[in-house]
Amino acid sequence: MAEIVVPELAESISEGTIAKWLKKPGDVIAKGDYIVELETDKVNVEIISEYSGVLQEVKFQEGDTVKVGEAIAIVGEGKEESPASIAPSQTEQVNQAIVEETVHVQNEQPESEEDNLTKIDRPIASPAARKLAREKGINLTNVPTIDPFGRIRAQDVAAYQAVKTKATEAPKEKRNVEKTIDKSNESSKPVERIRLTRRRQTIANRLLEVKQTTAMLTTFNEVDMTNVMNLRKRRKDKFLEENDVKLGFMSFFTKAVVAALKKSPLLNAEIQGNEILLKKYYDIGIAVSTDEGLVVPVVRDADRKNFAEIERDIMEFANKARANKLSLSDLQGGTFTITNGGVFGSLLSTPILNGPQVGILGMHKIQLRPVAIDGERMENRPMMYLALSYDHRIIDGKEAVTFLVRIKELIEDPESLLFEA
Repeated sequence: MAEIVVPELAESISEGTIAKWLKKPGDVIAKGDYIVELETDKVNVEIISEYSGVLQEVKFQEGDTVKVGEAIAIVGEGKEESPASIAPSQTEQVNQAIVEETVHVQNEQPESEEDNLTKIDRPIASPAARKLAREKGINLTNVPTIDPFGRIRAQDVAAYQAVKTKATEAPKEKRNVEKTIDKSNESSKPVERIRLTRRRQTIANRLLEVKQTTAMLTTFNEVDMTNVMNLRKRRKDKFLEENDVKLGFMSFFTKAVVAALKKSPLLNAEIQGNEILLKKYYDIGIAVSTDEGLVVPVVRDADRKNFAEIERDIMEFANKARANKLSLSDLQGGTFTITNGGVFGSLLSTPILNGPQVGILGMHKIQLRPVAIDGERMENRPMMYLALSYDHRIIDGKEAVTFLVRIKELIEDPESLLFEA
């Protein structure tokens, strides 16, 4: 027998939650097979088996918390299950085992005359079946069997116990639900309790920590998207043909953010104790929304990448996030974050810092608004509000406003991004 243990995941992760068992007791597994999906603070990780054999036991259920290095399952040799490991969901396997055993029973010696005389008073059962029945408190006269000679086997007892357990648990679960409703609402109106996922708990704790430990402030501006939209309209077809990826707005903002960070380096820093750590590289986090919460994969060395490479990275991250395939390395690090609430229709918001970073840029919905062109003319222009949240402990208002104005200038004159070093 061999134990499946939770492997080392990352330096900052010491535990996780069993999200889903991909294999169940009794399944034959090969070395390298995925057996369980583990939910961590950042991503879901599928753990593989280092051994081949039969999954004999799982030590934790879905929703349980496990630590790195802890044994969560046992893999053994052979193809048969032990009676104690048979679960209600394995009834079909139990019935198959009973049918297979019937073939062997036909080759056994006939029962003695004494056994036949006492058959009415005492069920015929194998020693293993009697032992299991005593342990489970089961009356053998109630256990059905498909054995042609009426002999009760251990598999019969296990199957009977499984069905009996399932039947008794259903009413109990119903009672528990009713009690929950009565406790939560005096008028017994229907409610539903949903357990927070580990990722949602982590997001909640970190956001609360940021609000409590930073001097967060937000400044706003607006940007005219006319020139970017016209440029994108002219170039999008050729861009797609040459690069096999669509030209979106995010690559423009990523390049603009990098250029602005070079002019305002404190926004590309973090506080460590009594020191400021200035980062001389530009790993830009792009917030991506998933069903289980917000994740922030990182575009590495964004200053060295062109528009196509940035768009390709963002598309890959979005696909991996939707498929829950982001790795820990995709999410680690990051010097500054961009989030786009505009894709959901948000007109204005104050984004919360992605600690330990000290700056985050919020993009919003593009909306036609009347804009004064000069003292006499008004035009409807596609406008977007921008929001910069920053840590006021190391960033003054002047630097924050300068940073945001620089982004506005670059977006309103997108060709100038080509000349940024």
